[in-house]
Amino acid sequence: MTWIEIAENSPFGPENLPLGIFRVGDEEPRMGAAIGDQVIDLAPLASAQMLDGSQFAEPSLNAFLALGRPAWHATREWLLELVRNENERDSVEPYLIPQSAVTMQLPFEVSDYVDFYASEHHATNVGRLFRPDAEPLLPNWKHLPVGYHGRAGTVVASGTDIVRPSGQWKAPGADAPTYGPSQRLDIEVELGYVVGSPSILGRPVPITDFKEHVYGVVLVNDWSARDLQAWEYVPLGPFLGKSFATSISPWVVSLDALEASAVRLGKQEPPVLPYLAGEELTNFDITFEVYWNSALVSSPPYREMYWSPAQMLAHLTVNGASVRTGDLFASGTVSGGEKDQRGSFLELSWGGREPVTVDGEPRTFLEDGDEVTITGWAATPDGTKIGLGSVTGRILPAVS
Repeated sequence: MTWIEIAENSPFGPENLPLGIFRVGDEEPRMGAAIGDQVIDLAPLASAQMLDGSQFAEPSLNAFLALGRPAWHATREWLLELVRNENERDSVEPYLIPQSAVTMQLPFEVSDYVDFYASEHHATNVGRLFRPDAEPLLPNWKHLPVGYHGRAGTVVASGTDIVRPSGQWKAPGADAPTYGPSQRLDIEVELGYVVGSPSILGRPVPITDFKEHVYGVVLVNDWSARDLQAWEYVPLGPFLGKSFATSISPWVVSLDALEASAVRLGKQEPPVLPYLAGEELTNFDITFEVYWNSALVSSPPYREMYWSPAQMLAHLTVNGASVRTGDLFASGTVSGGEKDQRGSFLELSWGGREPVTVDGEPRTFLEDGDEVTITGWAATPDGTKIGLGSVTGRILPAVS
């Protein structure tokens, strides 16, 4: 498949070719494609081949994303030819850089950030924890993809340290809230969708146009302060408990690379309204792994998500709201039906009542110094794995 030597367990085989922004030393950041444990330096390579590669020299993917699907497809076909054709070896090898020699950057400038709530397993678990005396799913949940607007300015690159947030939280049985550092700091395993082509204000995006607007995906860890969230979320939903930080992986995997891992969306009952309905709706056969201080604690499956990404985008825009180049919308926490498939520590420890063993100690929520890494890969029918890379963050003490 390729003349480039790639380790058998590499997440970035020749059919993947995710895009990201890297820096070498003090050089300006620029765009590259990952293959194996190397980065293809695209700007000088395109120049050497007498191609217009100005977008590859930009410090974010936004200029490339704005070019739209024909350009995305042409770039992928060019890259596939470069790595598959032995005759291209001499022209490409000078522009291969070991990933160990680069520093990855935030891959794109985030214009807007929307977070959904698309896992029935997760929504049911949270409903049982937050509202134990009521139905776990609220009446609207199976009629629309529930979501909220986050803060684009606090979306950070993998490897960025996360400062423990402070805010109001109310202890059980207390008459009044307390201000201070969050005591129930959590993660959320999510898949994020990266918008390339913008839409027009006032014109909804139909589910059939999903691939015309979305370039690809990143791994997302939407850090969550559960004590802040529980006190503040009624009646308007998440705010300070979510807005302090959201981490994303450095490599953006294209929808074209993921195409072979698509699986049909499960049956939705009751039937959804027409603007959310379609015969070809799909999710992806992606498995995540969550490492808490290097201990594997969970493996959530994405294929069981109740809402598809095309439905999320359709609902996001059905009121006429537009999307812009660089918009990010995420799936919400990915959880499966088994305990070791839960995508948050809130669920994994069942609200703190069932500790998880980490480093030989019982743990419930994150402590200062803890590090969380989320990895993921998509499986295809022929056994190929399309890696999504990883997203990592370490908890720092709250600012006094």
